[in-house]
Amino acid sequence: MARSRLELDEIFRELLGSNNVYFQPPASKQMKYDAIVYSLDDVDAIHADNNAYLTNRRYTVTLITKNPDNWLVNKIAELPYSQFNRFYTADNLNHYVFIIYY
Repeated sequence: MARSRLELDEIFRELLGSNNVYFQPPASKQMKYDAIVYSLDDVDAIHADNNAYLTNRRYTVTLITKNPDNWLVNKIAELPYSQFNRFYTADNLNHYVFIIYY
């Protein structure tokens, strides 16, 4: 049975301990911090006999926080198939970007 995006959403809500989890939010959405923002980045398909028999969805996941030493960075990095991608600051907020296959 394929895993759903909503299951991933629930994992993020449990890690964060709040509902500040946003999937592909519009630019006009007012977010509260600490927050996790994620979006579908790619779908990898493995083919055999001209058919896709296995697909994996890749998500870009960004933890946005005021705290540069937030403990959630390690928790997200410990998720299965999670890989830290980059860090940057914008608008006085720290952004930790991960790639997660789910």
